[in-house]
Amino acid sequence: MSLLDRTTQKTSTSTYPTRVDSVGSRPARASETPTTLRIDAGLAAWIADVTALTEPSNVVWCDGSTAEYDLLTKAMVAQGTLIRLNPEWRPNSFLARSDPADVARVEDRTFICSTTEIDAGPTNNWREPAEMKAELTTHFRGSMRGRTMYVVPFSMGPVGGPLSQVGVQVTDSPYVVVSMALMTRIGTDVLNLITDDAPWVPALHSVGAPLTPGAVDVAWPHNASKYIAHFPETREIWSFGSGYGGNALLGKKCFALRIASVMARDEGWMAEHMLLVKITSPEGRVYHVAAAFPSACGKTNLAMLKPTVPGWKVETIGDDIVWMRPGPDGKLRAINPERGFFGVAPGTGIETNQTAVDTMWGNTIFTNVALRDDGDVWWEGLTPTPPAHLLDWQGNDWTPASSTPAAHPNARFTVTADQCPSIAEEWESPEGVVVDAILFGGRRPSTVPLVAQSKNWAHGVFVGATMASETTAAAAGAVGRLRHDPFAMLPFVGYNMADYFQHWLDMGDVLGENAPPIFQVNWFRKNDAGSYIWPGFSENSRVVEWIIRRLEGDVAARQTPIGGLPLVHELNVEGLGLSDSDVATLTGVDKAAWLAEADETATYFDSLGADRMPETLMTELARLRAGLAKLA
Repeated sequence: MSLLDRTTQKTSTSTYPTRVDSVGSRPARASETPTTLRIDAGLAAWIADVTALTEPSNVVWCDGSTAEYDLLTKAMVAQGTLIRLNPEWRPNSFLARSDPADVARVEDRTFICSTTEIDAGPTNNWREPAEMKAELTTHFRGSMRGRTMYVVPFSMGPVGGPLSQVGVQVTDSPYVVVSMALMTRIGTDVLNLITDDAPWVPALHSVGAPLTPGAVDVAWPHNASKYIAHFPETREIWSFGSGYGGNALLGKKCFALRIASVMARDEGWMAEHMLLVKITSPEGRVYHVAAAFPSACGKTNLAMLKPTVPGWKVETIGDDIVWMRPGPDGKLRAINPERGFFGVAPGTGIETNQTAVDTMWGNTIFTNVALRDDGDVWWEGLTPTPPAHLLDWQGNDWTPASSTPAAHPNARFTVTADQCPSIAEEWESPEGVVVDAILFGGRRPSTVPLVAQSKNWAHGVFVGATMASETTAAAAGAVGRLRHDPFAMLPFVGYNMADYFQHWLDMGDVLGENAPPIFQVNWFRKNDAGSYIWPGFSENSRVVEWIIRRLEGDVAARQTPIGGLPLVHELNVEGLGLSDSDVATLTGVDKAAWLAEADETATYFDSLGADRMPETLMTELARLRAGLAKLA
């Protein structure tokens, strides 16, 4: 079977040692006896083809055990890839320093290799599938020489759950293996789900740094040539050259969003860049809210929110990705397909997100943060006052007087979700939770109000399609530049963006009266002096309170061309020190700004292909303009 023509074959039997305990803070009880497993022949043949192509020194099938994790981390400490942190401060935790040339997503080297270019659409880099595979094959040939090839069977979502999907990643990076163990469910129970009639996603990865006999390895191998290629029709991922983040942890953005979004379109569900929380009101009523935010727009803070409003409770189900599917009752049900958090460290601190900090008490892998003299870690925003001396993310001496940041702006922490103090007991429920509301947010210094409720599903899709936000360190381009980021999915939709909009509209038709209400929020509105008006962070619970009371029908909304806005006396701002002018700005409609926004939206929609844009969204744009024209 050729790598260029993956097909399903019947199963064969293979034997290798297996351990079944998951990685985490609990003691391992590893099985010492080999277990006979039935390995799908299609999988076995794919592994054989990859082995022949990449030529590794040996092949290891990963079982996800604590013993395996410990073995790999010890080897990486010896190699210099990981630094073991002081166990008194951060038990069983490590610091990795990537090469400065391998620190973030590489959107210009990320490709959607659909059969036709129009299926990829104008927001994706398209390559013809056969040509891309031929080109990549030359790069992968011999790429694992002198290295170990790890076979990592993984499940996105609870293993065997009705909303879950499985994949197998092949990689020559032990850093990727241990990170995947934190971020997904890996092991032999996943292998048992792969049969001749069960779909699975093959994910091929190599850092692209073969070793010649006797060569000395580097701490962070990678290749200057980088590719992250997705093949939607065959559900394949090929990633070459990078060992960092979503470029290498292929269960994350590559599978859970780019490939899964195509699966969702074809199968009638939704794969979204969203957090998922459980909210309990003072009366004990429970709601579940999914929310889409671009990077660095308050996403993790909301996922781990500690309300300042008495009586309210917010629990975490997921912080980054949500899969949603209509349930047997016709209501939208959602799961977090990930096992862990891969969060941006800078800006996450004791004053902004104590819950996240508490989650990282141990069993955590930090990448590109600074190292304290006492063997713990630090980054900008962790504490109000920086230490007097650090080793920065590149291992150089650093003091508060240094002109460069101690941590890379896209530095990360990787930790399992079950360590989160605010984790909800339903977070691993295979059938998911009912979604009661959907939120869209972004970093907008002007125009967009603090909170608004969409008029209906179609208008909510229009709001999601017109999302824009300032760029961050995780994205290509200048920091602070405003860019359109519909549904916070710009880098992650695995097909034509206009068709993605239509899929959202189609889901509204399927859900009908069960479609959850849609809201828009913006914590980042500024005043004329350039200062943020809304205090944000835990005070965002006041906006959550208003949204839930809207669901319950306990508060009214002032209907405007942009949606339902809070009545000033029904938005809880007591004790925040906001002036009447501040509140008016947060809850008002700037006619001139919104007319300019409508013009910008029209231009953006045109860029996506006027002949492909859903007519429903063009109608919503016309309605916005007509409504604004009537305002005084």
